[in-house]
Amino acid sequence: MENKILTGHVDLSQFHVDPIDFAPASEEDKAYMVQMRPSSTFFKDGCKRLYKNKVAFVSLIVIILITLSSIVLPLVWPYDYAKQLGNQPGRPVDSSFNNLRPMEYAASERKRIEAGESVFPHIFGTDSAGRDYFIRVVYGTRISLAVGFFASIIVLVIGMTLGSIAGFSGGKVDMFIMRIVDIIYSLPDMLMVILLASVMRETLGPAIDGTVLAKIGSNIISLFVIFALLYWCSMARLIRGQILSLREQEYVLASQATGAGPGWIIKKHLIPNCISVIIISTALQIPSAIFTESFLSFLGLGVNAPMPSLGSLASDALNGVTSYGYRLVIPAIVISLIVLSLNLFGDGLRDAFDPKLNQ
Repeated sequence: MENKILTGHVDLSQFHVDPIDFAPASEEDKAYMVQMRPSSTFFKDGCKRLYKNKVAFVSLIVIILITLSSIVLPLVWPYDYAKQLGNQPGRPVDSSFNNLRPMEYAASERKRIEAGESVFPHIFGTDSAGRDYFIRVVYGTRISLAVGFFASIIVLVIGMTLGSIAGFSGGKVDMFIMRIVDIIYSLPDMLMVILLASVMRETLGPAIDGTVLAKIGSNIISLFVIFALLYWCSMARLIRGQILSLREQEYVLASQATGAGPGWIIKKHLIPNCISVIIISTALQIPSAIFTESFLSFLGLGVNAPMPSLGSLASDALNGVTSYGYRLVIPAIVISLIVLSLNLFGDGLRDAFDPKLNQ
């Protein structure tokens, strides 16, 4: 054999070469041999995991339906949340509109029905002032959701700014910001909220009279100020911890070597790598803000009358709880449904977008 190879006379049959092995592969063979996953992104993968979480997905649908209902229904509903149906201009006060039970009509409405007119029913009845209770619950849901959303945005902006500065700067800056956080954490939470709401309601009222902010109301503005002062600490500590672990990465060192400033590094490198934690924390902050607003409105420190919120509706229902208990049950159920759905959705976001849970 060695002599044949040296002289150039090689018997190829001894190597058992099958020409079929060198034939071009078919498309089926390529698909079988090359089983590659389609290109995707972190956000797409997170959305797929969130969709597979049925509890979180159903909670998202409930939140969307409640939000859309609170926006659309007041535009098409025939009754206004602040209109007293029994108090018509130029007519004597009709007390039969007060305290109607669900699907019950006032005396004048029954006469109109007997005359052949169509009268839109009061699904949840009316309150003690003769206002349609259903539209007040819907409008109160809108106010509670809006306050919770914007309060969470305020908490996000302040907490993300201070947390990223403290985490990236370190040293005395970090120590100063964290000592402020420790001081705020040492204060009794609910007591400070009640005291601040009481004081700012008296001080902000005269200050905003005659301005655009007067339409929003001093109580809602005081709620936003309270969240800006007290509720950013958890977000700041969370983002600070993320920044502390990320600032030692090689891409941060490379950016510093090229002359990038701290603001550019935080905005372009560190915050985008914390986006999953930021989204999850913000989603979990919204139900907390809604609960705080409902709690303050229940105590009379929330939205300004006649504007309703779920907490103020529950507070007003206490006056006739023995006779009209459903007025307390309805806003309580709506608050529970919103807070439960947001908490379950936030847990689903954490499970879907937290990289540490998907390794």
